[in-house]
Amino acid sequence: MSEHFHLGGDLPINRLGFGAMRLPTNSFHGPARDPETGRAVLRRAVELGVNHIDTAAFYTSGDGTVRANSLIREALYPYPAGLVIATKVGPVFTPDGGVGASHAADLRSLVEENLDTLGVDRPDLVYLRIGGVEGPPHGESVAARFAALAAMRDEGLIRHLGLSNVDADHLAEARAIAPVAAVQNHFHAAKRDDTEVLAACEESGIAYVPYFPLGGGISDLSGERMSKVAARHGATVPQIALAWLLARSPVVLAIPGTGSLSHLDENTAAGSIVLTDEDLADLTAE
Repeated sequence: MSEHFHLGGDLPINRLGFGAMRLPTNSFHGPARDPETGRAVLRRAVELGVNHIDTAAFYTSGDGTVRANSLIREALYPYPAGLVIATKVGPVFTPDGGVGASHAADLRSLVEENLDTLGVDRPDLVYLRIGGVEGPPHGESVAARFAALAAMRDEGLIRHLGLSNVDADHLAEARAIAPVAAVQNHFHAAKRDDTEVLAACEESGIAYVPYFPLGGGISDLSGERMSKVAARHGATVPQIALAWLLARSPVVLAIPGTGSLSHLDENTAAGSIVLTDEDLADLTAE
């Protein structure tokens, strides 16, 4: 299993990265976490060899006082050479606290917000995120919004483009407009139904980046076979779940997120676990 992947063909990154969503709060827009702990987690992640951080300007605490992008800038700027920062745009928050979808005309200001809060001239990767937690909005066109991001890429405002929460038709529609470097979809050991998009990414060398790689507090990853493999390696179930993702395909990048230093160390150690054919057979039957 290769430990590295060339994002967009030109950015070498470790396949085990870090997701910043849980730095401001443990639940989406919940109570704020201690920002100093968040900064310590980020610095420790880089010390451990993480060079791919996934974030978004809308990753904030419920009161807006702690923001993932701000923590990243405060902890790591000036950014070390080779650090790849991916962000996403699409969701917008309504005055009543709900979440709505942005339009093509909104995307420039959302991208510029990420530039400002991260302190970069050009994000390495910007995903167009569509739909909600229920999954990809089948039949909804991404053409106008993706074309708007592609125009910003042509201007030099964005390095690479990605898609999040999409189906195979969305991916094909976007690729007819501009190259897609990465897809970020809901996929993990207990949710394995996105095989069509994963196969398309693998065939074309597009990074496939599962969000909620450890279940996101929604799915229980434990099971008899998963626990058996974990015991075989002297590992935890979350570590085996991450190792399984990395073994699932050479284009899969894992971005487990945490606001805990101990959990960060545990997650990062999963990158050294090599699953055997017996392990994979057990986990395939899970």
